[in-house]
Amino acid sequence: MNVHDLPQLNLKNKVSDIEWQLRIDLAACYRLVAHMGWDDLIYTHISVKIPDTDTYLVNAFGVAFDEVTASNLVKVDLDGNVLDDCPFTINPAGFTIHSAIHQVRPDARCVMHLHTNETMAVATQKEGLLPLSQYSMFSIPSMAYHRYEGLAVDEDERKVLQDDLGDKNHMLLVNHGALTVGPSVGDAFMRMYDLQRACEVQLMLQASGQEVMPVPQAIQDNIYAQAKVVHSGATGGQKAWPSLLRKARRLDPGFME
Repeated sequence: MNVHDLPQLNLKNKVSDIEWQLRIDLAACYRLVAHMGWDDLIYTHISVKIPDTDTYLVNAFGVAFDEVTASNLVKVDLDGNVLDDCPFTINPAGFTIHSAIHQVRPDARCVMHLHTNETMAVATQKEGLLPLSQYSMFSIPSMAYHRYEGLAVDEDERKVLQDDLGDKNHMLLVNHGALTVGPSVGDAFMRMYDLQRACEVQLMLQASGQEVMPVPQAIQDNIYAQAKVVHSGATGGQKAWPSLLRKARRLDPGFME
């Protein structure tokens, strides 16, 4: 399959209302990631679980993020098998990380994995993400790290990845990139937004060559309870996401097809 013969599908009224709304949310997320410059050609993935099922939505392999629509997202099972009568395939290696997390984190309905320069750079620094900005305060209390073991395709690394993530919602993958999870597409997106901004600020401060003032440890120790409610649920994904959906529609409403 290539871009010149991309099938034009319309699944509206052919799936449940819940699934269609998830498809809208996920397609918007892909478009916004492309708009923000966080995409990596046809690589990296954002997945979401369809409630009350053992099925998931993910991008079709070979479709750029700014081409993703609600209808060309692919429904798969936990093993990455494509379901329904679908003309698309997925990148099974790319879905490995997502399936590993969905397997052990039922609360993590959406898993977002990106390869931005900034998250990759900070992930590869020996001290990782530092307490240098308010954005880092949203991420550090729930931060996990996973050392690079090559392409994440074998069962042994899946177990290590699951153990490294534990109950955290943010992960920096050394030499690789970043990952966030959330109970909704909006929550996972906002967590990635915070993490991306934190990494950008850290690299800018380091490049300045000036002495920096880290957030005091006493404030760090008190931040977790605050961070749990900021950019999550009613104060984060639920509030911010509708505005982001409107932004995606202004950019190109074609994602809703």
